[in-house]
Amino acid sequence: MTDKTVQHALHGGQFLTFVSGDELFAVDIMQVNEIIEISALTRVPKTPDFIRGVINLRGGVVPVIDLTAKLGNGLSDLTKRSCVVLVSIERNDVQQILGLLVDEVREIIDITDDHVKPPPSFGDQADTRFIQAMAQVDQLFIILLDVSRILEQHEIEQAGAIAEQLSDSVPQAAHSNH
Repeated sequence: MTDKTVQHALHGGQFLTFVSGDELFAVDIMQVNEIIEISALTRVPKTPDFIRGVINLRGGVVPVIDLTAKLGNGLSDLTKRSCVVLVSIERNDVQQILGLLVDEVREIIDITDDHVKPPPSFGDQADTRFIQAMAQVDQLFIILLDVSRILEQHEIEQAGAIAEQLSDSVPQAAHSNH
């Protein structure tokens, strides 16, 4: 399956573009479930800063990853344009929904095969596993993200465990609010 993912990565298609930090990113539209406004984020104690919290999505608990923080550029400032992009990732044959906190969603664009280039090599010092490819559209460089590689395996498991624990207690938590 890995070869299939890599092979798919270097092909164009439709991508959702968004800004996180000062960078323009895109994800394959087929991985995007929906885009939602930031609702009440519940911070979970003793989790890494980049796990900004969890949200209740139709009765399910979804971990929200601050993409800017995860990529090492500090916590995102929440503004009116901030939103959560819900993406599906598959790890070990299990489908999981993650929320990516981004600064601003831009648009869905078509990227042709000839605009897609392999990610640049930065040597051993840079962690670029999450970059599927680069695309140049007009004068813009867009980083095409591999959403299944934004988090390490243990981080995905941690986010999943948090969501599972909180899902079990959602009915009790709902009664403790106002």
